[in-house]
Amino acid sequence: MHRIVILGVGTGGTLTANRLRKTFSTSEASIICVDQDDRHVYQPGLLFVPFGLTHPEDIVRPRGRQVHRDIEYRTAAVNSVNVEERVVHLMDGVDLAYDVLIVATGAVLAPEETEGLTGPGWMEKVFTFYTPEGAAALEGALSTFDGGRVVVNIVEMPIKCPVAPLEFCFLADWYFHERGIRDRVELSFVTPLDAAFTKPVAARHLAGMLEERNIELVTEFNTGEVDGAGGRLISFDEREVPFDLCVIIPAHNGAPCVARSPGLGDVLGFIATNEHTLQSLASPNVFVIGDAASLPVSKAGSVTHFEGEVLVENVKRFLCDQPLDASYDGHANCFIETGFSKAMLIDFNYEVEPETGHYPAGLGLPLLKESRLNHLGKLMFQWFYWHALLPGRDIPGVRSTMPLAGKHQSTKSKKEELPS
Repeated sequence: MHRIVILGVGTGGTLTANRLRKTFSTSEASIICVDQDDRHVYQPGLLFVPFGLTHPEDIVRPRGRQVHRDIEYRTAAVNSVNVEERVVHLMDGVDLAYDVLIVATGAVLAPEETEGLTGPGWMEKVFTFYTPEGAAALEGALSTFDGGRVVVNIVEMPIKCPVAPLEFCFLADWYFHERGIRDRVELSFVTPLDAAFTKPVAARHLAGMLEERNIELVTEFNTGEVDGAGGRLISFDEREVPFDLCVIIPAHNGAPCVARSPGLGDVLGFIATNEHTLQSLASPNVFVIGDAASLPVSKAGSVTHFEGEVLVENVKRFLCDQPLDASYDGHANCFIETGFSKAMLIDFNYEVEPETGHYPAGLGLPLLKESRLNHLGKLMFQWFYWHALLPGRDIPGVRSTMPLAGKHQSTKSKKEELPS
């Protein structure tokens, strides 16, 4: 019997475990999932909490209930992985041997790495919506905010869900209009990138949308210090951006257990991974899914979904000693909430930039265009997440490979991305 161990029971770990359980019978493979807690957060929902559009209790469910009953689920912190001996060492002293290891440990916030960020003003004038606790605290701060300068700042890339900070800006514009105080609020989006987004076509489109909404765009700002008491962001080149309320997206690292595992990942805890097969470069029996992988693709939930199909196929092929499937093309798509009950959808991969048209085919959702239909699609996705994506079900018409049908033009040559 094959022994498959999965580290991390978030989006990637859960859907992979459930897909593997459908692939292998209980007599063919044992599947063991490990995570440090039993709290699965629907992360796209965090964006809506600060605006009172949902609540933390509505987007959090037990991890163990999301995996098939014939999958062993352990709540334990991982100490390290011995790649050579094929053993996972847990903090509680238990060792788990494996034939195949799947690392789905994601990315973790590292606010302590930015000087002053967690000091005076933290959770008073400086907040993040990237955790349920931070999003809930920010809801309280926004509800009593009466005017001034609100700054949304990305400390550094990469981050989970790269469009979420932009979505926050657009929703804040809507929110303050709804409260009747938009004329008393200055909104600024401060990013280390030299544009609004990493993909040039989408970046130009999004920059125009920021300008239309009178949201200042500050680029190439590398935050070195946060002065919460004084209300200042200070860059490494000593520029300053003042604020009355700061919404910050802290630096992200990979999981500490990866950084503690010699030969598995880099010093930040991300894992070098084949960008088409999702096999790690550390060892042939280690595969990586989602934010834990060091790939030239957005750390977005859709990426994990599209990776899952190829990864599960390759685990099967590896255990059967067959050539791996190299078909993952970097497919990613994102709904971008733009406020006033509208959203925009972008769809792209390693080679093809976001384009106009429709997804997944000619009669699908509009691309690179604000619409109420896209907004409804984003809201409906939460149901699909819990009832289709996590259980490992196939969604009709949605495959891992990016479709070209429905797009107005296709660009087959790789586009140069903006620095991240």
